[in-house]
Amino acid sequence: MKIVNLTKKHCKACEGYEKPMNSQEAEKYLEKVLEWEINDGKSITKEFKFNDFKEALKFVNKVGQLAEKEGHHPDINLHSYRKVKITLTTHAIKGLSENDFIEAAKIDKFN
Repeated sequence: MKIVNLTKKHCKACEGYEKPMNSQEAEKYLEKVLEWEINDGKSITKEFKFNDFKEALKFVNKVGQLAEKEGHHPDINLHSYRKVKITLTTHAIKGLSENDFIEAAKIDKFN
């Protein structure tokens, strides 16, 4: 399986009948995004650290705008005033899809 540049792709609507990625597929995609971790095979997470609250909030707003544009919405947790934890999963299939890795790659470009 060859994975092209994920930042050039766009999230596709998921109807809920698709199957989530298996662990082998997810591991291949994980190689394309830096420092993200797979959680129970159903989501990926990454924590970002900033100098202050203002920078963290600016990042959160960028991620929110991306999520609206892509139609794929992560869980965003701004905590400890300057840390942001992003969790991506494809809710409709209760697991991972290519959309999660596309969005992770695009989020990485903000930092």
